Amino acid sequence: MVDQAPGEGRIAPDAKVVPRPRPGVMDIAPYVGGRASAPNVDRVMKLSANESALGTSPMAVQAYGQAAASLHRYPDGAAQNLRGAIASVHGLQADQIVCGDGSDELLHLLALGFAGPGDEVLSTEFGFVVYSMVAKSVGATSVQAPEKAFTVDVDALVARVTHKTRIVFVANPNSTGTYVPCAELTRLHDGLPGDVLLVIDSAYAEFVEIADYSAGEALVVSSSNVIMTRTFSKAYGLAALRLGWCYGPPAIVDVLNRLRGPFNVTGPAQAAGIAALGDVDFLMSVQDHVASWSPWLERELARLGLQPVPSVTNFVLVRFPGGAPSAASTNAHLATQGILVRDMDAYGLTDCLRITVGTEEEMRELIAAMEEHLGVGS
Repeated sequence: MVDQAPGEGRIAPDAKVVPRPRPGVMDIAPYVGGRASAPNVDRVMKLSANESALGTSPMAVQAYGQAAASLHRYPDGAAQNLRGAIASVHGLQADQIVCGDGSDELLHLLALGFAGPGDEVLSTEFGFVVYSMVAKSVGATSVQAPEKAFTVDVDALVARVTHKTRIVFVANPNSTGTYVPCAELTRLHDGLPGDVLLVIDSAYAEFVEIADYSAGEALVVSSSNVIMTRTFSKAYGLAALRLGWCYGPPAIVDVLNRLRGPFNVTGPAQAAGIAALGDVDFLMSVQDHVASWSPWLERELARLGLQPVPSVTNFVLVRFPGGAPSAASTNAHLATQGILVRDMDAYGLTDCLRITVGTEEEMRELIAAMEEHLGVGS
């Protein structure tokens, strides 16, 4: 053995060498959230991220504040009380629930647990952009099936399943505001091999009041390869706390619990989530608000000569049918008024904007600003 001086044989510290990421990582486009600020405006109306128009349950705010007294303690890593509260509200089995740092974390863990290099992860062309991101993050190939009239096309999805497919992500409701009826979800599941995991992302389920809609619980109960993800960010107004959950078969849940961080959900988030679940009146007020103002927004956008997509959620996707003004110019004009909506360029929908259902004042100011820009009178 030849003795070496310390540092001998190593790359000199001034060499132009840096750690290289794993192949494919640099192909991931960073996620860009809805804008929260605009230059040269004093007051901003944020209608770009599908957040709660009515804020957060006072009970949840109070519980969050009270949790400050225990910031020196680790949270319950198993989130037992929160899982119990979720199970009680939804009639589920608590031991088949996993809580996460937002449902996004759970989507990442599902990809990490069930896909990798050489595999394919299937979603739809206007599904949540994070599906493609999580696929690429584990070295899998993201495959997208076309949609029909901004709606998930079950036949197109099934047609793109191959021997490499490991996960199928379906947002229901979708990022366009549309939904897949129960029978179609069942038909999708029936068309998948048993070793393919079907992930039903039901982030907006609380807003849907249609008889033929299901968030996915029944398919989870009757199957061994279906999991449903949910969030507290939308209807419950807890977006800042990053709190989500999923419900799945024991074997899938076991994988997630092995992969997640030991304390992945903070104590204050757990406390606020439990309180939010208990404030039924507040949730109903949020649902009633959206049920009133989402159709109003669709009607007003149609009156302006635009093409809103019928929505079952707390946002409306609207298409600009051509000519001027365009979606981009309208977006820019609204920003000068402090009204922030979401461009859909990341989804390839450059002729569309997505608008969150805000307060009555925000909705009326939005339409007034669009009238001005589009040259349409009230």
